[in-house]
Amino acid sequence: MQDDLLVVGFDLETRREVHIAEGPPELWKRLGYGGTGRLVCFYCFHGFEAPMGTRVPLVTRGRLGGKVRRHFAHPPGQAPDGGHGPETVWHITTKHTLAAWARSRPGVARVRLEQWTPDRDRRADVEVLLEDGTKIALEAQRKLMTDDGWRQRHRDYVRQGVVDVWFWRPRVHFPHIVLDEGLPVWFYSVSQRQAATSLGRPHRQVGEWWKVPDLSMYGLHHPPCALDELERVTMPLDSLGLASHGAVLPEDVHKRMLDSQKKAREAQQRRDAVARHAQAVRAAHERASRAPAPAPPPRVSADTLVCEACRRPLDPLLTKARRHILC
Repeated sequence: MQDDLLVVGFDLETRREVHIAEGPPELWKRLGYGGTGRLVCFYCFHGFEAPMGTRVPLVTRGRLGGKVRRHFAHPPGQAPDGGHGPETVWHITTKHTLAAWARSRPGVARVRLEQWTPDRDRRADVEVLLEDGTKIALEAQRKLMTDDGWRQRHRDYVRQGVVDVWFWRPRVHFPHIVLDEGLPVWFYSVSQRQAATSLGRPHRQVGEWWKVPDLSMYGLHHPPCALDELERVTMPLDSLGLASHGAVLPEDVHKRMLDSQKKAREAQQRRDAVARHAQAVRAAHERASRAPAPAPPPRVSADTLVCEACRRPLDPLLTKARRHILC
């Protein structure tokens, strides 16, 4: 099912957005069209392609395990002319979904929708405050942006100490300046309730590659570099974590990346060991070259008794022992 065919519900009693996966069909039938009428179209009620406050009770279509996923729909003849705009559906739903996701993450102190930055030059779709004081802006971006347009918004956030995390609508081309700035690219599918991102494929090991400070690029890495070949990975949104640097990959994807980088790390360790050995040998040679030459043994006459060990003169008292006591 395409994202633009979805309808999100709104519960008039709880005053919150409702997704069909949150309850059984019997519940929605009781609350929607033919029932109490408490479950209405979120978009119509909020004035998208319809007058503000329009109440259209919803019906449930599809079935679990069927060809068509279960979804809310307008009753016949009650949808706006031409339906709701696909970009509207994606943006509003994604924004609210991201807010609900952020609230469920550990370490989150506060989540608010449509919040301005302190200097009021940027308004985040979702503002997240972590318990450690980090501010995060979650952006649901439904259209292509120019490099300059995106860069300006990103740097405004950076200037104000806000970590910006961007989720793009599937099949929308994102500005590659995002990767050049060192940020990952995230996508979100409303119909699948899945996030997606791209991993950078391993770089070629050329020259003295092991001397590069960050060896992660010689395995799968995230975020990718600007000119990398990319590998797309998908995951349930709820499997993502949220930390002070932004969204966090699931443990299984993170482990796969570490395994991919293992050979590069082992090669670096071998080369570091060889380099340390060579350095130790050079240092030993340098110390030997700076050491003073050993003193020549004292000259003795032919009839002088000498120690058979060190060849120095021997006291007559030690004649029987033939060597100094400490030799």
